[in-house]
Amino acid sequence: MTPLDRARSYQDELAAVRHDIHAHPELGLEEHRTADLVAAKLAEWGIEVHRNVGKTGVVGVLRNGNGQAAVGLRADMDALPIVEATGLDYASRNGGKMHACGHDGHTTMLLGAAKYLAETRNFNGTVNFIFQPAEEGLGGALEMLKDGLFDRFPCNAVYGMHNWPGLPVGHFKLSPGARLAGGAFFDIHITGKGAHGARPHESVDPVLAAAHLTTALQSIVSRNVAAMETAVVSVTRMRTGEAYNVIPETAVLSGTVRAFSRDVMTLVEQNMRRLTESIAAGFGAQARLDFDLRFAPTVNDPAETDALTEAAVALAGEAGVERHAEPEMGSEDFSFMMEQVPGAHIFLGNGDTAQLHNDHYDFNDEAIPHGVALYALVAEGKLPKGTND
Repeated sequence: MTPLDRARSYQDELAAVRHDIHAHPELGLEEHRTADLVAAKLAEWGIEVHRNVGKTGVVGVLRNGNGQAAVGLRADMDALPIVEATGLDYASRNGGKMHACGHDGHTTMLLGAAKYLAETRNFNGTVNFIFQPAEEGLGGALEMLKDGLFDRFPCNAVYGMHNWPGLPVGHFKLSPGARLAGGAFFDIHITGKGAHGARPHESVDPVLAAAHLTTALQSIVSRNVAAMETAVVSVTRMRTGEAYNVIPETAVLSGTVRAFSRDVMTLVEQNMRRLTESIAAGFGAQARLDFDLRFAPTVNDPAETDALTEAAVALAGEAGVERHAEPEMGSEDFSFMMEQVPGAHIFLGNGDTAQLHNDHYDFNDEAIPHGVALYALVAEGKLPKGTND
């Protein structure tokens, strides 16, 4: 029986698990029920369970043979603050919360891989199953790292995956190097002097400063970032004023920055600070930039990309694997783990479904066996029997 065939034999059981998680979505660092379910399944299959790693995270440890090497397989567990509109029988029962990014499927696939590896034991070494909380911008990866993730559960390599709507089920795409952008959120607080709208000469208008600063921030990418690099600076919100005839005292600009390297993120932040302070001062106002790096760039290690690609090709054939996929401007906080341990991240096809973070999205159950088999194959490939490494 091939790994995929064995994974397919779990289909009904795993789909039921996925539907249960989907019906009970939990936001970041609130994944108590999901963690309970994960821990119970791991224990049922004879896997050592560690709870509360990074608050609500779970790590399962499976050892076999006398090999000293270890790999980490990671999935995210949290949902999004979205009102679900799918109308499914297993739609969210938790109002205003929804698994609109497929983390229910990711968790299920990693559980399936744990079941497979616990049954087959076709590896020599240790597999750490990392169930991460709070991927959606709340710092779950960092919470696990602060809790000593790789000190307590050493790994020679780590692997993660994410579903991709529009890519056929059973297909994969990845590439070495930068795969996903680093992401930062920012707030710029501008303080001026309020006045009556009919007497602007008595004011220091923060709205005017904010408008000029919004325009100036667009010069960072075009005039400070090298043409061969990629960066995005987007002001997405301005909050100021409450009345038609009052010039307010304060204004706040908010938005996001994306880039494929830490150096470019630092460059953008430095130039944002320069423009924020100087433009505000030019209008007689004061301003402060709060720059919050939520996601490091996701950079695939070449050797681990080869290992993950080899497993994907064994599963899907050359025609089913896009080896040199274009990077995406979205972000993934698995990146922080990959800064600590060499790793690789891959997309697997979710078929013709609604896009991620959409209120009509649903993870495709047909993708579950493919994710299970890929996790299992890369673990077996990195920890082959007959070695003590």
